[in-house]
Amino acid sequence: MPVLARVCSCVPASFSIAVATAVLLLAPFDATAISRRDRAAVEALGQRMEAAEASYREAMVAIGNADPDGAARANAALEDMEDVMAACVEQRGCAVPSLLTTYERLLKLNADAEAGDGGLADDGMGPDHAMPLDHAMPHEVPQAARAAALLADDRHAFDRMVQYNPAVQEGIRRWLTDMRDDFITSYRNYQYLRPQMWPQYERAGLPEALLFGIMAKESNGRVHSTSRAGAAGPMQFMYATGQRFGLGDDGTGFDTRYDPYAASEASVAYLNERMRELNRSIELALAAYNGGEGRARRILQQNPGKSFWSEDVYRQFPPETRDYVPMVIAAAWLFLHPREYGLSLPDVDPKAAKLQLQQPASIYQLTICLGNRGTDIGYMRALRNLNPRYRADDRLPAGTTLDATRRIVGLYQRYCVEGPRAELARTLVASDPGAAIVRGAGVVAAAPAAVGAAAPASRPRQYRVQRGETLTSIARKFQCDTGELARANGIKAPRYMIKPGQALELTGCR
Repeated sequence: MPVLARVCSCVPASFSIAVATAVLLLAPFDATAISRRDRAAVEALGQRMEAAEASYREAMVAIGNADPDGAARANAALEDMEDVMAACVEQRGCAVPSLLTTYERLLKLNADAEAGDGGLADDGMGPDHAMPLDHAMPHEVPQAARAAALLADDRHAFDRMVQYNPAVQEGIRRWLTDMRDDFITSYRNYQYLRPQMWPQYERAGLPEALLFGIMAKESNGRVHSTSRAGAAGPMQFMYATGQRFGLGDDGTGFDTRYDPYAASEASVAYLNERMRELNRSIELALAAYNGGEGRARRILQQNPGKSFWSEDVYRQFPPETRDYVPMVIAAAWLFLHPREYGLSLPDVDPKAAKLQLQQPASIYQLTICLGNRGTDIGYMRALRNLNPRYRADDRLPAGTTLDATRRIVGLYQRYCVEGPRAELARTLVASDPGAAIVRGAGVVAAAPAAVGAAAPASRPRQYRVQRGETLTSIARKFQCDTGELARANGIKAPRYMIKPGQALELTGCR
């Protein structure tokens, strides 16, 4: 079931009630002022919405009859409605409220169907008489649906929590003051990660705002984030917990806790499991996420039926967890309502594209030659987040395909293949700080070699790894390919683990 998404000035690919609600705040059009062409366009949109609604209702009947094509037809109908809503926002004179009523009615129909009512009862009760969402969720409904209901405007529980809970209000204040940069960084990073992370939450019926809130508090959307306690990745799973939900070494040396898709999938499974055992409380599920599921279970068993905010429960969690829960909720709220708080979010163009390297390069090198057109911070974090298997200084061979965006691919073709900026980037990443040291008393340093000058003809065939060095930095020092050097020494990709004192054969090095 579609769930709430962020409020923004643009229409996202997956339109939502939150966006439409924001549009309702706009001044209505004067119907007499629009042209005949506009009126015709508005009527056409209305007809498209009616057709999509009819298709959706037919699909719901098919689903009720176990027709395997029912789900696909329902999804197609919802996509049609979302397209109509998006077009309505752009169309002069289009009455968004009337279309929004249809959209909300069908979401209610879907919720009632999931609750077991089927939504198309034989008692003659139409959708306007559907059971309220509060009462349409018996015990058998998946716990994820309850989490979605918490953030749904129909239920208003989330509104009340934010409006009257001082702890959440303090969280909002912190995100808007000393942690504003962290919030904006989290938002920017999430826009690049959204195609990989959001689908898992969407399929489970979990709110996107909840995903963002957890990710913002856990890692600020930095895929390679690792805590001192050993939690890792964008959702900060501990190793043992991650293993329970399918995360860990994938056999190549890569820890999938750093994979945004896998981490999001594990997060969904974890939250659903916690919701089932913690009295369907989103706050207790978040407390378990941060403070440990064993502690959360024990506290609930000692205080059956009590909420996270009950003093008997609240005081048993450590200060970090008492801070964590309202901060996640506050971040989720701001994700949904940035304009109300004067929060201007960066305009990110995350359209996905594949970047195939035409010559060897590292992410560091790409960051230099790409520049920062279209963003104030450049593209290193975006490239690292989209390609978690590679370290920033890994020298990737020509032909390597990286996940990127259309903008990054365009900048690469313009600035990174050839030209002065491409050459400058290659020179900077190949620089060896050790070459700046003058060895031998009284020796006058020679003039620096010109860019592009030939490297010394002789190089040692074997090299001892020094403390702080990586295989990639050694490959740069001796001008060889990291992958070839790894294969020659039996070192597994992609992490290329080496240790001080290890002897390396410099096969293929100049």
